[in-house]
Amino acid sequence: MGSDSDAEVMFEAAAALDEFGVPYECHVLSAHRSPARAHRYARGARARGLQVIIAGAGGAAHLAGAMAAATTIPVLAVPLASTPLAGLDALLASVQMPGGVPVGTLAVGSMGARNAGLLAVQILALGDPALARALADQRTSMDRAVAAKSRGLQRRLRELRARAARP
Repeated sequence: MGSDSDAEVMFEAAAALDEFGVPYECHVLSAHRSPARAHRYARGARARGLQVIIAGAGGAAHLAGAMAAATTIPVLAVPLASTPLAGLDALLASVQMPGGVPVGTLAVGSMGARNAGLLAVQILALGDPALARALADQRTSMDRAVAAKSRGLQRRLRELRARAARP
């Protein structure tokens, strides 16, 4: 992440990885304040066994692009709402990468961080059948939870209608 002030949001990505038992590293790196350090980190990622990088940054949000320029492993950007522009600046900086240096960009903020973690798990699951099964189980669990909420809503609607029909 670009700053330790981004931690609360980026912990959503960590939580998603933790749910699936995926190990990860977590560092503060800045494309602007510590560019050489950020570049070294990305250059050495594959040698350390990393298969995906999730980079969260606000403002000009160049961290994901700097990472992507220094490695060929997938880089996922999480734009953060750290300026008066509420993350729009970070979103545009992340999504408008030049051809040849792809960065997968997620939603601004917590939802984007959680989805970045889940997308990283999906990428890793391409080569890990146990992880793929865990993802399928999670989707089944989400489906069941939605079905249960729908049944509860239908029950409440029947109760409302029954009350409305009473004299």
